[in-house]
Amino acid sequence: MGNEITDETREESHEMILATASKRRVIILEILASNEMTANEIAEVLFEKGYTPFYERNFAAPRLTELKAEGKIEVVGKKYCERTGRKIAVWRIKNKDEGS
Repeated sequence: MGNEITDETREESHEMILATASKRRVIILEILASNEMTANEIAEVLFEKGYTPFYERNFAAPRLTELKAEGKIEVVGKKYCERTGRKIAVWRIKNKDEGS
């Protein structure tokens, strides 16, 4: 019986994460519609607009990886990040006319 409850809660959590991830990908595409941004910058916008409960880069970074795998966005360069003190990737929506 204990395993059944654990399996159920695990499945419910998994479904909730998938729904949230899918919705967040759409929001990130909207954010990138007119901007080239880093994962950190996107995470800041997600927080500022109330899409996430706090600033956390990982609210954006995994979704960027997924969107890249789907061929919807691409890395267009690097820029210095004040938060990390390093150069980090800059993302944009992939131009449909390029390399299709």
